[in-house]
Amino acid sequence: MTADEKIVLGTSEDIPGILTLQEANLAPNGGTLSVRFSTDWFQRAVDEQSLVVCRREGTIVGYVLRTTFGLKDPAAIIQSMLRAFPAPPDCYLYGPICVAEAERGKGLANAMFKKLRVHLSGRPAMLFVRADNPSSLQAHRKMGMQELGIFDNEGVLYVALTYSG
Repeated sequence: MTADEKIVLGTSEDIPGILTLQEANLAPNGGTLSVRFSTDWFQRAVDEQSLVVCRREGTIVGYVLRTTFGLKDPAAIIQSMLRAFPAPPDCYLYGPICVAEAERGKGLANAMFKKLRVHLSGRPAMLFVRADNPSSLQAHRKMGMQELGIFDNEGVLYVALTYSG
C-alpha cells in the first residue's frame, strides 16, 4: 500500500466512484462483473458497514462487499450457487469485488479482503467467480479460499469458493 492509497470502510461519498468502476467492469462492457447494483444497494452496504473501498488520490480504484444470504429476492446467480452448494450457518456472501484494471496484480484484492475480515472474524464466506477468469481465481486462491466446485447460471460456468473464517 502506498501513502496515497487508503483502504477503509466505504461512505456515501464513495458511491459515485463505485458506480463508475462497476460500470467499466460489467460483462457487457468487457469486464467480468455479473450483476449491476444500484445506488440504493450500495447505500445499504454503507449503512451496514459492509463495504470496503480503496481510494487512491481521491479516486475509487477498488471495492469489496459482504452481504447476507437472507436477501428476500437474491439474484438468479446466487440462487444457482446455493442450489449447487448450500451455505453453512452464519455464512456471508463475499463480493462483488472489483479492482480497476490498472491496479490489478498488486495485491489490492487481498488487502481489501483483509480489511473486510476484520469486521467478520470467524465467519465463513462463499463467493463465485466466472470459470473463464483465471486471474481472479488465482487471486482468490492466494487469499486462502478453497474451491467448492463449478455451477451453471444461464449457460455461463462459475466456480464457487469458500473461506472458513
